[in-house]
Amino acid sequence: MADSNDSQPTPLGIYERSPKGGLSGIEIAAMALSLGWLLLSGGFFLMWGGEGTDGLRFVLTLMVVFMPVALIWVAATAARASRVMREESARLQTAIDAIRNAYLAQAQAGRKDAGAGSIAKKLDEIAAAQRKTETALAIFTSTRTAASAQAPVPAPAAEMTEDQPALSLGTPAEALQPPLANADFIRALNFPETAEDEQGFTALRRALKDRPTAQLIQAAQDVLTLLSQDGIYMDDLRPDMARPEIWRAFADGARGRAIAALGGVRDRSSLALTAGRMKQDPIFRDAAHHFLRLFDKGVARFAPEASDSEVSELANTRSARAFMLLGRVAGTFD
Repeated sequence: MADSNDSQPTPLGIYERSPKGGLSGIEIAAMALSLGWLLLSGGFFLMWGGEGTDGLRFVLTLMVVFMPVALIWVAATAARASRVMREESARLQTAIDAIRNAYLAQAQAGRKDAGAGSIAKKLDEIAAAQRKTETALAIFTSTRTAASAQAPVPAPAAEMTEDQPALSLGTPAEALQPPLANADFIRALNFPETAEDEQGFTALRRALKDRPTAQLIQAAQDVLTLLSQDGIYMDDLRPDMARPEIWRAFADGARGRAIAALGGVRDRSSLALTAGRMKQDPIFRDAAHHFLRLFDKGVARFAPEASDSEVSELANTRSARAFMLLGRVAGTFD
């Protein structure tokens, strides 16, 4: 939830860049060849180069000494560029496959009907990738807690009216669940930090029992996963944090310049990549607008009951940073 989490890997969406190494074998070989040639050619001209300082001889000497060095580094640069292109091609293919799989899964399940079951299934798959299958399955398939499993004590049969059984049978399961705590709502929107984050998974499991929150979590997961395919990671963003009263104004329906401070993401690269994706990719565009609508409703439900410190904590979650980024691209703050 806080910036100190940057050093921790994020299991949801795979939001961590691959590490970049230092000098490769190509650069080392080029340096060795260049140094060797400079020593050989320089020694030759110093010992057997003869006399004379005319301009043509000086130019030829420089060409003989430095031209091969330049050619060596041209070849090294070309080899490195070729390697980078192969890596980027492989990464692009992986990204395309991931987007295709996400689209097919979304088309089969349906965005509106997926609900909490689809979220739980995806989280189980991610936990399995982190070699924590047994722990994750225990978390996501555990039965209801004792508090939620307790049913209201029925009145004696002789005293029940005709309307009472209908009310009991017609009560949805969601109505029996206790209200979602603000701390669980905030923790769920930031997603678990690691596969061992039991408190994060517990908060997420509680949030998934609340249907509106479950829909918001699914939408947030979708956009975070799609953004990660372009190398945009919420932990890398350093937005300017708005005051709680600005968030409360947004929850009350304010739009445009009045809430411009909420668009605190200033990273030009992330904004440019997101804007391009928004224009060219209809799947990404639909997912982004769907998330923005649900986040709007979620903040409207959360803000009236939350303290200023809880509003600030919500603003620092990964989902809130995605809202700032997508809101700026979509013109929410214009």
